[in-house]
Amino acid sequence: MADGDLITVEVAYARPDQQKIIELLVEPGTTAYQAAERSGIVKMFPEIDLDSAKMGIFGQALGTKGLKPPREHELQPGDRVEIYRPLISDPKEVRRKRAQKKQAES
Repeated sequence: MADGDLITVEVAYARPDQQKIIELLVEPGTTAYQAAERSGIVKMFPEIDLDSAKMGIFGQALGTKGLKPPREHELQPGDRVEIYRPLISDPKEVRRKRAQKKQAES
């Protein structure tokens, strides 16, 4: 396959102390999951579990809002696959506790 048949995509991951964006040339039809695998990002960040990691394209979570899941979502030229870290705490629970505390102070 000639380079002209390949598309450029990026794979990104960020921790509070470090971030990495890896540019790749992939074949048309490559999925978000495949691009993440090929990027080698797991070698740089061993805490990533690609099988369970949430992924998105430019802030739009894959597998929601009509987007296919990472193993099925075919990338377009210029797409950036973002691998998201798991939440430390549930935002709904944090808001609930904050509201309870505020109510108790009143």
